[in-house]
Amino acid sequence: MTTVTDSIITRGDLAHLALFLWASGASWLLAQTLREMFLLNRRFDGFVRELARFNRRITGEPEGE
Repeated sequence: MTTVTDSIITRGDLAHLALFLWASGASWLLAQTLREMFLLNRRFDGFVRELARFNRRITGEPEGE
């Protein structure tokens, strides 16, 4: 990686390197955020499902969906 960095610095493309690093970091952060949102959605869905099951049990309705 140092060869690539040295090549970019000697050619004067430091702004391009900074932009690439910023875009890579932003993309990684977006991917992590989406992953966490999908996991949160799965946990929330399980919670709502258990809450509905609890409510059916309390009211005496049959368990069939």
